[in-house]
Amino acid sequence: MPANVTGTTLRGMTHIPPPAEELRILDTELRQLDARRTVLLARRAWLVAALRPAAPVPHAPRATPAAPARRPETTAPGVQNVLLLLGGILLTVAAVAFTVVSWGHLGIAGRALVLGAVTWAALGAPVLLIRRGLRSTAESVAGLGLALTVLDVYALYEVALPHSDGLGYAAMASAALAGVWAAYGLALGGLLGPATTTGLRLPLPAAVAAAQLPLLLWAAAAGAGAPTITAALLGTAAFDTALALRLPVKSVRVVAAVGAYGMGGWGSFAAGWLSWTASGPSAAARAAALLLLAAAIGFAAAGRTHVPKPHLATGLALAGGLLTVAGLGGILRSSLPDDWTVPGCLVCGVALLGVLRTGFPEPLRRGLAWASGSVQAIAVVWTLPAVGVALLGPVGWTEKVWSGAPATARDAVTIDVPWPPHSATAPFVLLLVAGVLVVAVRGAEWRPQARTGALALTWATALVLPAALELPYWVGLLVQGLTTVAALACALPSLPRTPPLLLALLTSVGLAFLSLTSEGATLTVLAALALLFAAAARRPGLGTVAAPASLAYATALACAVGASLGWPPQQTALLVLVVPVGAALLAARLSDASVTVPVEATGAVAGLLAIGLTVADPPMLALVLSLCGVIAAGTAVREDRRSIGYAAAALFVLAAWVRLAAWGAGSPEAYTLPVTVPALVVGAVRRRKDSRASSWTAYGPGLVVTLVPSLFAAWGDTHWLRPLLLGAAALLVTLVGARHRLRAPLVLGGTVLALDALHELAPYLVQVVDALPRWVPPALAGLVLLAVGATYEQRIRDARRVREVLGRMD
Repeated sequence: MPANVTGTTLRGMTHIPPPAEELRILDTELRQLDARRTVLLARRAWLVAALRPAAPVPHAPRATPAAPARRPETTAPGVQNVLLLLGGILLTVAAVAFTVVSWGHLGIAGRALVLGAVTWAALGAPVLLIRRGLRSTAESVAGLGLALTVLDVYALYEVALPHSDGLGYAAMASAALAGVWAAYGLALGGLLGPATTTGLRLPLPAAVAAAQLPLLLWAAAAGAGAPTITAALLGTAAFDTALALRLPVKSVRVVAAVGAYGMGGWGSFAAGWLSWTASGPSAAARAAALLLLAAAIGFAAAGRTHVPKPHLATGLALAGGLLTVAGLGGILRSSLPDDWTVPGCLVCGVALLGVLRTGFPEPLRRGLAWASGSVQAIAVVWTLPAVGVALLGPVGWTEKVWSGAPATARDAVTIDVPWPPHSATAPFVLLLVAGVLVVAVRGAEWRPQARTGALALTWATALVLPAALELPYWVGLLVQGLTTVAALACALPSLPRTPPLLLALLTSVGLAFLSLTSEGATLTVLAALALLFAAAARRPGLGTVAAPASLAYATALACAVGASLGWPPQQTALLVLVVPVGAALLAARLSDASVTVPVEATGAVAGLLAIGLTVADPPMLALVLSLCGVIAAGTAVREDRRSIGYAAAALFVLAAWVRLAAWGAGSPEAYTLPVTVPALVVGAVRRRKDSRASSWTAYGPGLVVTLVPSLFAAWGDTHWLRPLLLGAAALLVTLVGARHRLRAPLVLGGTVLALDALHELAPYLVQVVDALPRWVPPALAGLVLLAVGATYEQRIRDARRVREVLGRMD
């Protein structure tokens, strides 16, 4: 049975409505269900409210909700500690006031009885308090007891020893207090348990703090000199270091570590100052002994802390190594000439590297290696003034060119600046550090950087050696020339090429300035540098730097040759132009763009230099500009350098303008027509090759160059010839544009023709306006507006027609 017949039969048997009617019925039923649901929910809410318990008595006051509990701003232990601390401080202040103010009201027995009773009570009370669990209270009372012992010592001095030495008594008292407090802390720990758990935390750190004073006060009381006081500081630092490394109590170790760093730093600084100001070998030896003592303390601490704290051990070993070098260097400074002080310290620093092959822990070896590197870095920094003078000093010869060669290489580099004092040994320092970099650095990670650093230091050695040793002037030239050759030779594929090339360039520049002392040296050096870098440019990877450098030195050689021949600058410019010609020919043969661009850029700079040399001579300037245009045009022949043709055209135009200016030509057409004719010819050729090229692109520039300047000149010209010729030319351009339907000639020619005619009619218009009554111009303006408004639609239609005609033109 067909499907449509079956569907029709079933719809007729079950009375199924059409889809639209069925959708309406479903929406109606859903709305009824929503209404029924709302009624049932309202009934349910009423039933729930009816089944709730009865409300409380109306007259009973309603209970207010409890306010949220406020969070305490501090903890109970914190409040307790603050109160106990304040209480201990107040009691201590009271005891001090009693001792100082009220002491005289009691007799000797009363005084002893009161202080003794109060002190013993304060020191004994913590035992009972700790057993009752009042640890914080016990700490406060114990602190009061320790303060009372200080007052007891003061009271004893005031009563029994008022005329004794105060510093000596203070030294003995501080030592006694340190011993008493330590015994008290240890005794409490023995009675109550281990000090780290149930004992008091205050007595032992207080004892360590008091132990910082005895040695220093004894030395001051004995009237000892600076070395003895420094020894007392370092002895205290050694005692603190031993406590910090051996005692298990953390609080004691912290106080001892602070004392070790403070006293050790103070003592090390004092020992270093003594070494620096030592007036003889014996004083330097005493200062060196103190510095070595400080270094030994650092090494001992590093040896004990290398496992738990390797970074701390490295820092301590670094400090120890520097102190060792400072001590030995102080002895050398007092025994050797001043020139050898830094080299002697450098040798001591290099000797520290001997620990790298020992069995010392790794943190210690690393710290000593850093100390050695720091000494070497300081030594290299010491040589920088001498290197700077050797490198930049020859620049001063630019003001004294060919004034005569000096006697020595040092005289050649100190023409404007003095030689740094005590720098004769700078080459030894540089060479030694370079050797250390080559020998000592073995890791693959730092090996390339070390080789580069050694190369730079060796170069600096060769640079500063002639001046440091005061060698003859010609020897200095030879050394710098050989250094340049060696730097270029080191630019191998297996080494980083950039550093050797940079060093070669720096050396060659310094050599060029150094050769300005005499005519022969200048010509020889510049020629040698040009040939050297030209030969280096043939090696792979060096052409990018060597080729431009060769051209630059060739340019300098051309200028030097011109000066040697006595030529004026404008004639020397013709000799300089040989360099741009050579650069253009060389660039045409190169296939590597990384070399071609620098070569062309150097040639362009040489061309600009030639132009600058002829600025004062307009005829020669025009010749040089035209020659530069020829070079640019020859370069533009290459397929990848077509854009240089614009520069060639600009150079030719400038050459023509300069020549016209030299002839005294004042007419603008003399300057614009030589540009317009070639521009129009080029535009015509382009239009013939590319029919899609716009007339504005092809003819617009050429027409604007001539018409616009001539129009400005015509408006300021009172003679009739130029406006007449300009109008005729503009009419011709307009007619040609209309004949060939070219937009640019039509618009430009018509605009210039209209403005030129307006210029010619302007005097007559002015006369007419002056002859008319004053009401005529407003009336005429009103009539014009009415006419324009009346014919607005027609004007719009005419404008559209003109736009369509112009649009169909090219």
